[in-house]
Amino acid sequence: MTDLHDLYRDLHQHPELSFQEFRTAELLAGALRPSGFEVTTGVGGTGVVGVLRNGDGPLVMLRADIDALPVEENTGLPYASTVRGTTADGDEVPVAHACGHDMHATCLAGAAARLAQTREEWSGTLLVVFQPAEELGSGARAMVEDGLFDRFGTPEVVLAQHVGPLPAGMIAYGSGPVMAASNSVTVTLFGRGGHGSAPETAIDPVLMAAHAVVRLQGIVSREVSPGERAVVTVGRLHAGTKENVIPDTAELGISIRTFNEHMRDVVRAAVERIIRAEAAASGAPREPEFDWHGGTPVLVSDPDATAKTMAAFTEHFGGERLIPGAVVSASEDVGVFGTAAGVPTVFWFFGGVDFATREPGRPVAMNHSPEFAPDIEPTLTTGVEALVLAARTWFAR
Repeated sequence: MTDLHDLYRDLHQHPELSFQEFRTAELLAGALRPSGFEVTTGVGGTGVVGVLRNGDGPLVMLRADIDALPVEENTGLPYASTVRGTTADGDEVPVAHACGHDMHATCLAGAAARLAQTREEWSGTLLVVFQPAEELGSGARAMVEDGLFDRFGTPEVVLAQHVGPLPAGMIAYGSGPVMAASNSVTVTLFGRGGHGSAPETAIDPVLMAAHAVVRLQGIVSREVSPGERAVVTVGRLHAGTKENVIPDTAELGISIRTFNEHMRDVVRAAVERIIRAEAAASGAPREPEFDWHGGTPVLVSDPDATAKTMAAFTEHFGGERLIPGAVVSASEDVGVFGTAAGVPTVFWFFGGVDFATREPGRPVAMNHSPEFAPDIEPTLTTGVEALVLAARTWFAR
């Protein structure tokens, strides 16, 4: 396990942005080769695929995501990231594994090695997939479009997991929808620039944007039924270059999360209606522009396949380490694999916080926080064991 600890620290200290995971991919490909995997890199851009053939039996797919976020780490760890990268738009940003993909990748590398070492205990073909660009919601689709299943075979099941701010050693799972669909939009609001000292000569898109941001917060509280779930987040507001210059435009970056197509359409229409209305109320010279992009579908953990897998987890870990009913409003694109292959997906969460060693009163950081970093143990051991057990459950038919 020491080697895995070193691998995790290396990945954590050297994060890479979506579709830029070149070093990460080579490191993970190198971790698979000594165990006898047929390794292919560059799948879907920077994805890595490992195939281990072990006699007759089903093809079982284990997947981990590998990209990092444009976040400046603030954990204080000796192996904290100080990396800076360049986005696809040309912006220089700090980079950190603030979502735990380094832990996912390390767990999968460990599980792959463990399964290779115990080939006498199972039979079939193991398909290991290290997926790029989960944070963009497009990495899984890129791998599928690059012929993932045509080139390496169609699995019987897709198995994946995600670390989170739960007690380390615990596993949380859901049956049916477990993570929300996501859709993003970049909105450009148009005003008329001018001098800050003479606002009456201008049409201020900053004020327009500010009113829109506040009004958008009413969508979930006033247009979504209490029986439904939805989230509207304005994560970016950019306008202007100087404090005494009223700019011509302002830009909003908005994310919506929903659990069905009807609610997605309701929320999307409300976002556009409110922003158009605020622009009209401000006397905007032009209609706002909406660029809807990206997007991931609702992640569904197949009920029957989940029941089968969790029964094995309960027997191995004990019922006290399993938490049923996990449903979160964050999003994941792993479901694209199962949908494309026409097979069930099973997805679970595992804890990353060792409360026994945690400083009293220290807040628990959520995924995507600058302070997020799982405690290496017992998180890593649990993640490896879960993937190994899940694979063996499906190899056993």
